[in-house]
Amino acid sequence: MSLQNVKISRDENAWEVEVYAEVPLEVIQTYRTQALNDIQKSAKLDGFRKGHAPIERIIEIYGEPTILREAAERAIQHELPELLAAEHLLIVEAPKVTIEKIEEGKVLHFSSRAPLAPEITLPDYKRIAANINATKEDISVTDEEHAQALTHLRREKARINKMEAGLEPQKAHEESRALDTDELPALDEAFVQSLGIESVEKFSETVRSNIKTEKEMQAREKRRAEILDDLVKESTIKYPSVLRGYELDDMEARIKHDLERMGTNFDAYLAQAKKTREQLRTEWLNAADKRAKVRLILSEIARGEHIDPSQERLEKEVERARQHIPNADPVALRAHIAHALRNEATLEFLEKQEK
Repeated sequence: MSLQNVKISRDENAWEVEVYAEVPLEVIQTYRTQALNDIQKSAKLDGFRKGHAPIERIIEIYGEPTILREAAERAIQHELPELLAAEHLLIVEAPKVTIEKIEEGKVLHFSSRAPLAPEITLPDYKRIAANINATKEDISVTDEEHAQALTHLRREKARINKMEAGLEPQKAHEESRALDTDELPALDEAFVQSLGIESVEKFSETVRSNIKTEKEMQAREKRRAEILDDLVKESTIKYPSVLRGYELDDMEARIKHDLERMGTNFDAYLAQAKKTREQLRTEWLNAADKRAKVRLILSEIARGEHIDPSQERLEKEVERARQHIPNADPVALRAHIAHALRNEATLEFLEKQEK
């Protein structure tokens, strides 16, 4: 490494490293020679065969400032990574470099800034998960819940009957909501058989089973959320603000997609909410911070526990996604699915922890 007068500082809030350094004149001259030689190899100048124009002519045509700029960029591209490696500074994106005025015959001054790799200290995640899993309760369906579900289905049947009779959808909805329970159509054999179910009794059992499944899913998601909440609280995580920016971009992309499916757009949504894009993203900061931390926590647990999705399941999900999104970048698609499956497998691992 040939850099001199190196000064390194960390921005703890943004979790970025800033480097200020100088490239000595003799080093710049070395890279200047390399730049000239490479320009000479590809230069096409009148009166000379490609690669055979004299150096003096190259300098005359391209100009010393251009050549020095190329030399400076080469010097930083080669020397800065060596400095970061020597200082054991792991970064997650290419540094943003600012070069001060380049002057012939003088040292080169530059500064650079880059996001640092996250640093994560996890708590005893198995203990945390086991404590929350111990609160798991048996799920059952009350007769009242069952009756309410059947009433809802009868009301839906009334709405469909009215629409089939020619009533406008909104009017059918309003009228079916206004009916008393004893006015609703019965869930008779003909109706349940039209749904592919053999009898009213079997239909009733299926409804009860579906309610239980839904309640179990809700309870599972609640336990998962509690585990992740505690992991975020008890973990020590330093990560670059750029990762939070990625989460904000993802949140924005998702809401735009949902709005498009609803037949509207993001601009209309902002106008209705009377907010700017920047105001909305500011409101999302805490959520984005939590999302970033959860991703890092799950990835760290997966790494430590050697958790990876099965190749069979990965290939199956990738193929299914390709059919729905044929124009997607195959590499990005595969990486996205692998990441999602690994997170799911990690959550399943946490759900299995017991005291």
